[in-house]
Amino acid sequence: MKTLTIVVFVVAAAMMWALANLVMPALAQSSTQYSVYCANGKIEVDMRTPAQMKSARGSDVCQLSEFNYLSDAQSFAKKNFGGVGAKCSCR
Repeated sequence: MKTLTIVVFVVAAAMMWALANLVMPALAQSSTQYSVYCANGKIEVDMRTPAQMKSARGSDVCQLSEFNYLSDAQSFAKKNFGGVGAKCSCR
């Protein structure tokens, strides 16, 4: 009986470890990203991927940087380009 209890415990621990290894990478990948884009000659901060931005804004879109926090993206845009809405070029 004691051996069976140990086996059940080991199997349960292994299953929990396997489940954690499946779930954690998915959670890490789902973190929100904010990007600074030059889109049609103007600076934008957006959560969309580069492909989504090109679909929404056309081909004149380039990603300038990416951040985990909106405030960091806005600060980068302001410090380096004058802020959201400022003129820019993808060339």
